[in-house]
Amino acid sequence: MDAGLGADGVMALKGKVAAATRRGTALVLLGAALAGCAAITGGPAPRDIYTLSAPRDFGPSAKRSRAQILIAAPKAMAALDTDNIAVLSDNIAISYFAGAAWSDRVPQLFQRKIIESFENSGRVRAVGQPGEGLLIDYQIATDIRAFELAVDGGRVARVEFSAKIIDDRNGRVRASRTFRREAAAAGDSVNDAVSAMDRAADECLIDLVNWTLERI
Repeated sequence: MDAGLGADGVMALKGKVAAATRRGTALVLLGAALAGCAAITGGPAPRDIYTLSAPRDFGPSAKRSRAQILIAAPKAMAALDTDNIAVLSDNIAISYFAGAAWSDRVPQLFQRKIIESFENSGRVRAVGQPGEGLLIDYQIATDIRAFELAVDGGRVARVEFSAKIIDDRNGRVRASRTFRREAAAAGDSVNDAVSAMDRAADECLIDLVNWTLERI
């Protein structure tokens, strides 16, 4: 764990790598066999790998659309364009949990969960990413602004991103909005952080799907 949490925070975070799967959050433990291989070859110790769930309940008000939607790869600043799980302290210092990682770089992981969310809604004709050959009606472009556990006076997961709906026929922006959700973490372990970030991301994705369907 990098510096930046304060002495107490650093001591609390060190050595608390998750060993259990949170309900709704997939956790892949690179098990004893891989650990043994690392020991034999002298390579680095494996990290615990986490991913996010995708919401399935979008409420009764979600409209339907026959549009085909392209989900562009989200943008993110360099500190979030990584598979490391971020911790923000003093609103300015970003560090990362040791011994743990996301299953992909944050933009690619988030892109996949946006696609899954639209698919899970069952409210659009088709949704995909570039290269899948869809006849696109709209693109959704996103810019990730926060995806971290904030530890200023508490433990709060923050997820924030901007989104634009772009009409693929003329390139015009149909609508734009910033989405932000927070969720309190039960503690300061990586498992607590991922669980809270998963809840915050789910709420943002529900908001994104419903907002998009109201505007296309």
